[in-house]
Amino acid sequence: MKSVLTENYGHIEEIKSLHQEKRGEICLRLEEFKGIWDRGTNEHIFAELVYCIITPMARGSMCGAAVDDMVRTGVLFTGAREQIKARLIGARFIHKKSAYIVEAREKFLGDGSRILRSVLGTIDDDQEAREWLVGHVKGIGYKEASHFLRNIGFTQELAILDRHIIRNLHSLGVIRETPDSLSKRRYLGMEKKMREFSNAVHIPMGHLDLLLWCKETGEILK
Repeated sequence: MKSVLTENYGHIEEIKSLHQEKRGEICLRLEEFKGIWDRGTNEHIFAELVYCIITPMARGSMCGAAVDDMVRTGVLFTGAREQIKARLIGARFIHKKSAYIVEAREKFLGDGSRILRSVLGTIDDDQEAREWLVGHVKGIGYKEASHFLRNIGFTQELAILDRHIIRNLHSLGVIRETPDSLSKRRYLGMEKKMREFSNAVHIPMGHLDLLLWCKETGEILK
C-alpha cells in the first residue's frame, strides 16, 4: 500500500482535498441512512431493497424516482406484477426484476412473512448479513446487498463495487485491473484492498464510496 500512496500521490491528494470539501454533506447523507434503520418502517426498508434490486446497469436517479412513484401510489406494496413492471422506468431486465420484487414482497411484507429488520437485527456481523441477503433474495448479489445494507444504515463498512468505484480504484492504483464481472472471491479481494486504502488515507469506507461517486457525478447520491 505504501507504493500505491507514493506512485499515485497526486490523485490521492485530490481525493483527500475533495473529502475535506464534501465531508459535511457525506456525514449528513450517512445520518439519513442511519435514520432508516433507527426509525424507518418495514415498508421504508423494503423500498430500499427494491431500489437496490433495480439499480444495476441503470441510473440511480431514475430508479429512485420509480420506487418513489410506486410507494406514493401504493403499487409497490399491493400492486400486481404487471403494474410494478410498468413503473420500472429506467431499469433493465424489468420482466425478471418485477418478479423478484413480488417474491421479496411475499417473503418480507406478506402474511406470515419474516420481517426483514427483525432478521437482520439478529445478525451482528455485516458480512454475515450480506451473505444472508445474497442467499435469500433473488436479484441481490454482493454489490446489491452491500448497497442495501449501507442505504438502510445497517453498516458503513462494506464496499459497493460498481463500475464507477472500480474505475476509480484502478486509477488510484488500488487494483491492477477492471474485470467485467466479479466472482465472490474477486469481490471480497477487491473489497479488502479498498479497505486497506481507506485505512491508509484515513477516509472511512462509507465516506470513500460516496466520495468516489461524487467525483464521478458531482453529487452525493445513494
